[in-house]
Amino acid sequence: MPGRLSDPGADTIVPISLESRQPVVLSLRHGVSAPVFRVYISWSRGSLLHVACLRPPSLEPDGAGDDEEEGGKVVEVRLGTGDGGISEAQMRRIAYGSVPPFVELQSWKNSLASLSMMSSSSFRTEKWQYILEYSRKVNELLKTHQIPPDNVIEDPRIIVKLLKETSSLRAAWELMEIFFIDKQSLSWLPERLVDWLEEYDSLVTRTDLTVYSKLVAMQKKLVDFKVIEDNPDYWEAVSSALAVGWLDTVAKLLRLHGSYQLDQLDDRETENGLVEAVAVLILTMPRLCPDLSSEKIGQCYDTKPDFIKAWEKWRGQVSKLERSAYWVQCSHHQTREGLQKLLKILLGNISNLTSATCHWMELLISHLLYTRPFIMGLEGLNNLAQKCQQLKPTAEYNGLMSLLMGILQESPEAVLAECSRTYGPWMVAHGTELLAAGSDYADIQLHEERYNLGSISIEELHWLVYAQVLSSHPLTWQIASTYLAQCPKQGLGLLEFLLYKQPLQHHQGIFKNLDLSRSYDLDNISASIMKIAGMHHWKHGRKGFGIYWLQLARDEVRLNRIAQQLFEFIGRSLSDDSFQQWEGLIELLGTRVGSSGGLEFLHKYRDLKRLLKQVEDGRAVNAARLAAESLVQLMKSPSTPQQFWLPLLYDSVSLLNWKAQPLLRVSETNLLLNKLQDLSMAKMCPGFVDSNLPSHALSSVRLALAKNLGRAILEEC
Repeated sequence: MPGRLSDPGADTIVPISLESRQPVVLSLRHGVSAPVFRVYISWSRGSLLHVACLRPPSLEPDGAGDDEEEGGKVVEVRLGTGDGGISEAQMRRIAYGSVPPFVELQSWKNSLASLSMMSSSSFRTEKWQYILEYSRKVNELLKTHQIPPDNVIEDPRIIVKLLKETSSLRAAWELMEIFFIDKQSLSWLPERLVDWLEEYDSLVTRTDLTVYSKLVAMQKKLVDFKVIEDNPDYWEAVSSALAVGWLDTVAKLLRLHGSYQLDQLDDRETENGLVEAVAVLILTMPRLCPDLSSEKIGQCYDTKPDFIKAWEKWRGQVSKLERSAYWVQCSHHQTREGLQKLLKILLGNISNLTSATCHWMELLISHLLYTRPFIMGLEGLNNLAQKCQQLKPTAEYNGLMSLLMGILQESPEAVLAECSRTYGPWMVAHGTELLAAGSDYADIQLHEERYNLGSISIEELHWLVYAQVLSSHPLTWQIASTYLAQCPKQGLGLLEFLLYKQPLQHHQGIFKNLDLSRSYDLDNISASIMKIAGMHHWKHGRKGFGIYWLQLARDEVRLNRIAQQLFEFIGRSLSDDSFQQWEGLIELLGTRVGSSGGLEFLHKYRDLKRLLKQVEDGRAVNAARLAAESLVQLMKSPSTPQQFWLPLLYDSVSLLNWKAQPLLRVSETNLLLNKLQDLSMAKMCPGFVDSNLPSHALSSVRLALAKNLGRAILEEC
């Protein structure tokens, strides 16, 4: 099978399921009226497809069917979810924000790799600290900022906060952080999972009922209840909230009991005492955690011996209240049964826990709270989770459920596969750091170089995949270099290709390319980009920009070729009209031309033309002397093409016939006469390019040089 690395087996990187899956059907709203003649499908950026739906060629005469669409339409189709319920703009913000923590962590790992004197224990401790800091920075980036409520005074009937913008991506990240990175949290794992479930219970399943959805439904009905304790939904909501450890929600619900009303305290004194006794037991429930926020209730214990002692004492009080004789005196049937059910939940009655929870993840957390708070190791936790799945079977597993099962089964392959399938390349590229820190087996699997991947590791492979996703979008391609640079064997080659394929129409894009090239010591790429930019601008008529970039690239070969093209544009005669057309371009060359042949000649010739202009205007004698010196330098220079010797001398006849005094010495005049002699000999050679000058130009130059020679001899005698 093409593209398949290996057969499914023990050596497979990610197990390949051979079971047939139900095909995914994507709805396509193209708006093209039937019949559709042809459909074209092509890849777009990221996980998008471009689908072109074409209509058949119109067979109607001209003017018919003007109200129908012509040709067809092109629409975009997104494959899968792969984003954890986050919009594209939000995902770009996350992509940019996660670069600094990623770079800091990789820099620390590279610097630590050079320190061989560090012991293994101190290395592990420092490694966990750095990765934990990295994880918390990314977690903060994934947080959705909730708008504070408008009401200053809290409404007692608000028992749960409506979570409108919860992120499944952040829920998965926190889940991996709890089990893989935050080693201290394993001691108080139940409490961490309670907090996690309280924030993300609405994301655990989209089809089944949850405790959160049950409480939201109950909250909407509160205004319709006249006697709240008579409604069985009220006691069911209280039991469910207590089963998953949401003690503050339970306390709010119990305070809504009718026996707390002032007009009923005298008649329902025993009933109110029982409700208050259960509430006090819930408020004083021992909790194994380092600290509690101001919104949480319970007694906090940070050491296991203290917690065990308090736990046994507290359970004794719960058992004593359950056997109390006051239950006989409680005349309200629903209150008596509801409170006794709460006490059974506190004592860990499995049947009550099962009936109070909605799915197996909630049941698992309830067992950790009330039946097995001291469970250790993922193996025991996995066995408990499987029992909970048998008691609360789920028809469909979403990403969070599958991710948790992969974590509990200690299967890095399953975790990676689920992250890739549900949360996309970003999660895999950044989550590998958490996964590798979780166990030595995962670390070896992720960092071992594999021959079938081109001698790179799985971690580097996912970085490359994520970099390709970034490079496919015009707003994120520049940060792809960060991940490509971490893969020296294949990433640098892909980085060069990425920089080469960027458009060069705008200077900002070119400078960005150059900055990236210099950041990763790709000097040859910088020079090539400047050469490509120079030729691109030159061919598209922006000749000044073209010369600018070629000068920065120090491309003498192409500058000389451009000089030859400039000669053709200016013409053979170097007339004033043709020269003025390109004088601005020559001015742009400035002093940066270096030794670039013909461009150097044009630059010097520009200076000569300015001096000759001053001479024609009758200005100072110094201008004439400087012009004569410039003429001699041009005729001596090997960069001056032979075809321009005669035009230069013909333009300078006024200098040779200067009345005040001869401007050229005898040796300089002989040099110019020799140039004329060489020019006469060159006319006999094939391929000579004659100048477009008047027929008397040569004789005029000879006569002027002869006069200047005679006057120079007389002056030097």
